[in-house]
Amino acid sequence: MSDIEDLEIQLLLEALYQRYHYDFRHYARASIKRRLTQARSQLGFSSVSAMQDRVLHDPSMLPRLLGFLTVQVSEMFRDPSYFRALREKVVPHLRTYPSLKVWIAGCSSGEEVYSLAILFREEGLYDRTIFYATDINPEALAAAEAGVYDLDRIRKFTENHQKSGGKSSLSDYYTAAYGRAAFDKSLRNRVVFSDHSLVTDAVFAEMHLISCRNVMIYFDRPLQDRAIGLFRESLTRKGFLGLGSKESLRFSAHAAAFSEFAAAEKIYQRRES
Repeated sequence: MSDIEDLEIQLLLEALYQRYHYDFRHYARASIKRRLTQARSQLGFSSVSAMQDRVLHDPSMLPRLLGFLTVQVSEMFRDPSYFRALREKVVPHLRTYPSLKVWIAGCSSGEEVYSLAILFREEGLYDRTIFYATDINPEALAAAEAGVYDLDRIRKFTENHQKSGGKSSLSDYYTAAYGRAAFDKSLRNRVVFSDHSLVTDAVFAEMHLISCRNVMIYFDRPLQDRAIGLFRESLTRKGFLGLGSKESLRFSAHAAAFSEFAAAEKIYQRRES
């Protein structure tokens, strides 16, 4: 990667923030470089500067670029041991609350939202829970709200669901037709889909469980600390935070505010003070 291209990337990220208020300036630079290189190639631009010029003057380009810059890789009940730990270790604590709020931060196209909705329904907690599913990418949020996935992904979703301790058949929750699987609308009756940025926005409610997995690996250390600070502020005392398998609070400025609850599954609990 040339010095000139590094500078072009820096200028593009600043332009995105100044023009559209999308702030990727503190994302891990190696990941951003890789994604912008892919965007430049697939969108047919000769340079990052040419791509910057187009996105600044043509707002219709923004969603296409966001599609490259935001995380779009997920699957239902991804890392089944995480969901099994939620079911077997966290849910007994959550049962003690008369009402619950759950935040899926960086929900992408919604696979984790439906996973948690199904898990909470199987455990009898769904009707007392409000789920907040947030992302910065409007196209991803629209896909999440639609809840329609390619049928060839369902086999893996089903396998994960069973490994997570699923108490029903995943097929109870979707209708298949024309190569697609549409998940039951009732699973999103208690879901609020909303735009929210971990980079620039503030806490919006007090949560009992926050699941933010495989999002912070794309942030640099200061931005990771900002996000974890938001989670710390948002969680009720003894509330739970779930991270991705490659993420940790170990080096965070907020680490002392949490205890390891299910260490192998990266589930933490906010301390009482």
